[in-house]
Amino acid sequence: RVREMMIYSYALVGTRGDADFLLWQAARDMGQLHDLASALNQTGLGGYLSLAHSYFAMTKRSIYLNRYEQEYVQTYGGAEVLDSARVAINPQGSEYLFVYPMAKIRDWYKLPHEDRQRMMDEHIRVGHQWPDVKLNTTYSYGLDDQEFVVAFESDHPGRFLDLLMALRLTEASAYTLFDVPAFTGLARSMRDTLDSVG
Repeated sequence: RVREMMIYSYALVGTRGDADFLLWQAARDMGQLHDLASALNQTGLGGYLSLAHSYFAMTKRSIYLNRYEQEYVQTYGGAEVLDSARVAINPQGSEYLFVYPMAKIRDWYKLPHEDRQRMMDEHIRVGHQWPDVKLNTTYSYGLDDQEFVVAFESDHPGRFLDLLMALRLTEASAYTLFDVPAFTGLARSMRDTLDSVG
C-alpha cells in the first residue's frame, strides 16, 4: 500500500532562533498539503503558530547521471526500483535532518551540459565518501523562491559538517547563489517536539 502523505517532526529548539520546530512533509497531491495546513490553523494550537519559513518543492529525476547508481544497477539489477526511488522521498529515520534552500547563479545554466555533468561528477564523488549521510534533493523552479530544497539525513552532525565542508571545495560550489537559511532538526515525535517548545 502506498502512503498518501508523509509527515516527520523535528525539534529546532536550541538550533534556530526564529523557529521552534520543522515539519518535513511529502504528499502525492498539493491539495493534501493545503488541507493539512488549513486543518492545523483551525485547531486551538493554530492560533499560537506562525510560519517562519516554508519551502515548497517536488521530486524529479536529476538530469545528471550518477555513475554510482549505474554501477549498482549493473551489479545488482533493479533499474525500475532505482527509478521509483529517485522520484520519492524515502526517509531513513536518522536522528538529525539538515535542510536548506538553494539556487545556482545564472552562469551555471549557460555552461554546456557536459561541463555541468563533469562538475556534478566531482560533487557526487565527494558526497559518496559519506555514505551514512543521505541526500534528498527536491526541485522548486518556478514553484517557490529557491531552485532546490536540499535535505540531508544523518545520525552524526559532525559527519554532515565534514561533508558540507568538502562540498564547498568542489568546482560546482562556486556556482551557488545561496544556500541559506540552514536548519538542523532533531527527530522527535510530534508530542515531544511540541513539549520542547514549552
